[in-house]
Amino acid sequence: METVSDVYVVPQENLDFCATIGQIARERIAPRSAEIDERAEYPWDVRRLLAEQDILGLPFPTEYGGTGTGTLMLNMAVEELAKVDASCALILMVQELGTLPIQLFGSDELKERFLPRCATGEWSPAFALSEPEAGSDPAGMKTTAVQDGDEWVINGTKNWISNLGVADFYICFAVSDRESRRMTAFVVEADRPGFSVGKLEHKLGIRASPTGQPIFEDVRVPAENVIGEVGKGLSVALGTLERTRLGAAAQAVGIAQGATDYAVAYARERRQFGKAINEFQGIQFKLADMETQTAAARELLYKACAMADQHHPQRAKYSSMAKVFCSDTAMAVTVEAVQVLGGYGYVKEYPVERMMRDAKITQIYEGTNEIQRLVIARTLK
Repeated sequence: METVSDVYVVPQENLDFCATIGQIARERIAPRSAEIDERAEYPWDVRRLLAEQDILGLPFPTEYGGTGTGTLMLNMAVEELAKVDASCALILMVQELGTLPIQLFGSDELKERFLPRCATGEWSPAFALSEPEAGSDPAGMKTTAVQDGDEWVINGTKNWISNLGVADFYICFAVSDRESRRMTAFVVEADRPGFSVGKLEHKLGIRASPTGQPIFEDVRVPAENVIGEVGKGLSVALGTLERTRLGAAAQAVGIAQGATDYAVAYARERRQFGKAINEFQGIQFKLADMETQTAAARELLYKACAMADQHHPQRAKYSSMAKVFCSDTAMAVTVEAVQVLGGYGYVKEYPVERMMRDAKITQIYEGTNEIQRLVIARTLK
């Protein structure tokens, strides 16, 4: 089996930028996290804040107004935001997810038209792949695109799409050749006739990020809105998700670290039987395991991000491993954080129950962990 011995080093400028993002998150976002979750409304003020601080420019190269700092820096920022609010971290994650197809496969015209306005945070995208009958199985897709002269006519309904109703454009995947079941990727602007916002979901976690069904009814888009080649949409989707699943991993690490930090601080102050509960070995071991698991997850995440930046041949395998391990860690750690707080962990006055709810989705979206295990297993044959 091929081994990976490359050593990655986190640049000092990344650490400095992360310290600034962490301070912004703690001072400007954390005080509102409980309210953002309770109201389940998109936090436009947080998006403006992230835009003003150039944080929404992280997914983009400098030629389109971005920071040009790469995948590792982007996901370090996602982690910092997720420590205090996973929904707000998702604003940055979707900024990459919905524009990476254009960055990787789009024409120069598409890049010029969309990327600069996303790098400033003026526009926000959405990635519309999943459908009611096609989650992990994109081959079950029913949305269609039929060519009519120099336009394509799109019909169908997508499902579980983040940024619904907020996005200025949608990366829509549709079957363009029914006989061969080949799909094509399109950019669909939200103001095109026939596009509408369908049902919004009421979710367990990440409640401030609107998720639901975009509906396409005879939506016409010009041929220049095709991303990549006609019939090669699956390659666009897989090439995008190979990178963006690292965002879900980073979000998971942030949630786990935020929960660990809160549990540690709580255990230092909470007293039972005449002393702080962090003096009891049962609590000490929980906290030690939480910190160790989170640190291990972070190392795998950073390694996978560095491999993505270096275009390493094993980057897909490592991004899948990071996604599985980090998300499973986030779920395990947040459950333990609730246990450390006991009854207080179960109530909304304390943030760990929200972190536990937010952690669950990291095992599901950007490709379920079961699918990731299939991807990893195929590399071992």
